Amino acid sequence: MKTRIRIRTTIILLALISTTMIHAQVPLYNSYPSAQAVIFLDFDGHTVNGTSWNYNGPILCGASGLNNSQITEVFNRVAEDYRPFNLNITTDSTVFLAAPANKRMRVVITVSSSWYGAAGGVAFVSSFTWGDNNPCFVFSQLLNFNPKNISEAVAHEAGHTLGLYHQSSYDANCNKLSDYYAGQGSGEIGWAPIMGVGYYENFTLWNNGPNTYGCTSLQNDLDIITSATNGFGYRTDDHNNSFTGATVASFFNNQFNLSGVIERNTDQDMFLFNLPASGRFQLNAIPYNVGTGSAGSDLDMQVSLYNSAQTLLNVFNPGMLLSSVIDTTLNAGLYYIKVEGKGNMYAPAYASLGSYSLLAQATAGTTLALRKLELHGALNGDRHQLDWIIDADDAVTQQTLEISTDGRTFQALTQPGNDDRSYIYHPAGPLSSKYRLNVTFSDGRQYYSNIVSINQRNNSPGPHLAATLVRSNTIVVNSPGNYDYMVLDANGKLLDKGKLISGANNIHAAISTGMYFILFSGNDGQWTDRFVRQ
Repeated sequence: MKTRIRIRTTIILLALISTTMIHAQVPLYNSYPSAQAVIFLDFDGHTVNGTSWNYNGPILCGASGLNNSQITEVFNRVAEDYRPFNLNITTDSTVFLAAPANKRMRVVITVSSSWYGAAGGVAFVSSFTWGDNNPCFVFSQLLNFNPKNISEAVAHEAGHTLGLYHQSSYDANCNKLSDYYAGQGSGEIGWAPIMGVGYYENFTLWNNGPNTYGCTSLQNDLDIITSATNGFGYRTDDHNNSFTGATVASFFNNQFNLSGVIERNTDQDMFLFNLPASGRFQLNAIPYNVGTGSAGSDLDMQVSLYNSAQTLLNVFNPGMLLSSVIDTTLNAGLYYIKVEGKGNMYAPAYASLGSYSLLAQATAGTTLALRKLELHGALNGDRHQLDWIIDADDAVTQQTLEISTDGRTFQALTQPGNDDRSYIYHPAGPLSSKYRLNVTFSDGRQYYSNIVSINQRNNSPGPHLAATLVRSNTIVVNSPGNYDYMVLDANGKLLDKGKLISGANNIHAAISTGMYFILFSGNDGQWTDRFVRQ
């Protein structure tokens, strides 16, 4: 049975925008020309005939109403969503028509929606392989001609045609909260699943979570997209994951520039470079994006640096950014760089995939700009004691201590003097807070410190986490007595449960990088703590 999925846009349409129709030549783009399977983004209008949609006759679809700059942005965003796969996103109708009928899909991006209704788009589930030219639709005018929202709808509707249902949200008791999971967080790393609703978050990814049919009905988006049913898998790995097979990066005028793709969540790209002279080594690891703040990126980059003995020197993965920066001093010699996708405090590592570039520069004989930026915090009675270390050659021109109650949205708490390295905060009442330090240096560079959590409940009789940042699958809980616990992922899925005894308890749970909750309960009450697995 052919199932039709309706995507009701959650954007409030206060008014429709009057826009002159664009009939200029659509720019021709292909994301992966060698791929046989094709998704065609049709921007210039189309008449739909002889399909399952035509229960009331032909459907005349006007053009998208987008200019070429907007079309380019939509293409680039959608292409990045599908970058890991052996699949070509194209704006060229001749490429679509040349593809096998059962390995192609037309996405009609149109202002014409009256034939269907007030929706962001619509698709038949699994229609990619039907071979009968059934398209799916995205209604640009109902999305206010916003390239970001149109891109999210295109990736979402195309996902339906590949066999995906909605990623939904549920509470701890498996009651459905929304058919469309809206994700969590804010800023550059704010995350949402593509098959939920991605209009309001920057970092939108494929997901492995509960779908519309229940909290125990887990949908593994990547496995479904790359299944034999759809007839394509992942694209070919472009860089080896071993030290012996590392791609050589050669300096030219003291610089090198490389690019790659993280295709799978097990993929690691290895690079080798020879630093000719001791000095400063800088590397900007940048995920593909369409604008500032890593807009449209699908990859949260972690970069590891190794010496010639293959010994790990350091791991670089700023918590609040998708990009990564190495700025260090090195002796002359051979070094390795490992690039991989990771999760963050909002997003799981599951589908942190996509393309990236590495821009490196070596400067002989210079010293390191920033060697250490580290924030510490402790509960001192009813006050939060914060102190930090800044080890840098450049002068501090501004530092802002930021606070958050949920670990998602931070706001300025105070701006200490440039020479200050401590601050005592007295909350108005019992409060568990997250803190970070934002520092700007005289060279114009801005850095964030690590995030620290001060839990006011540490003085209460209930159990509490020994640390809110976990670097292994062992969670340490200090408990004054016997309590029950449950470990939940960010979607509310139960991962582990058991009982605590008095003293230090080691809880072993199979958890990957990301944010988790732990629920404690006993005769004297119930508490919830949050922790992050790095």
